Amino acid sequence: MSDAALQSGERRRQKILDLLLERGSVTVDELAADFRISRMTVHRDLDQLAMDQLVRKVRGGATIESSTLMESDFRWRTKVALEEKAAIARAALEFVEPGQSVIIDAGTTVGALADLLVERRPLTVITNNLAAIEALALVDRIRLITLGGQYSRRFHGFFGMATEEMLAGLRADVAFLGTSSVSGTLAFHQDQDIVKTKRGMIASANRSYLLIDRSKFGQTALHVLTDLSRFAAVVTGAGGLPDEATRPLAEANIPLVEAQG
Repeated sequence: MSDAALQSGERRRQKILDLLLERGSVTVDELAADFRISRMTVHRDLDQLAMDQLVRKVRGGATIESSTLMESDFRWRTKVALEEKAAIARAALEFVEPGQSVIIDAGTTVGALADLLVERRPLTVITNNLAAIEALALVDRIRLITLGGQYSRRFHGFFGMATEEMLAGLRADVAFLGTSSVSGTLAFHQDQDIVKTKRGMIASANRSYLLIDRSKFGQTALHVLTDLSRFAAVVTGAGGLPDEATRPLAEANIPLVEAQG
């Protein structure tokens, strides 16, 4: 198969995934009509997406696969826990003062903070989050420093050696980070390149805050990001976390802020 054909297939599968994120489910007949391809080609595309653990094939079509890979995708994360993320961002804004330099990572929970930063101008904002860059690029009295690197569509941000080298040469007052899961007093993430960038952000800031919605407590992922003691506070949504989630933080004297909606 030619390189052009491979790239065409990858683009089509990406568009199929976009449709699934919008609709939740699709049929083989719908996809064949939408893309003007054969049912056999649709089945091959869905087989590949299922192998990547991004969709679940069902009789006559496919649905979104609830998996760590899918739930880490930026487009998926922008659709879940929106009210809670907005409340978390509002609570986190209280830790920002005019004149500071602020690091914003590529998480969607942290990204919700970007639009609120105009209330604390003037600020210097350092970020690898493309959504935050787009939101702040033309805002007066926001000095924007973008962290270059390789763009990740899955995380809608920039990562890699160039990003890490830029971070090593910067020093910020405060950093706001998200992560995929928390268990006990440890934060986890499934992608090692993301872990490296987030650790660089923590090292480049005088103090850091973890912003995380309640659904991520009591879970683990492949890589340990850091101990929660590295954060000045953990900010989450209100609504009563179970004792097994809050007890380890209290015993380790890690402040937990529950954002009110």
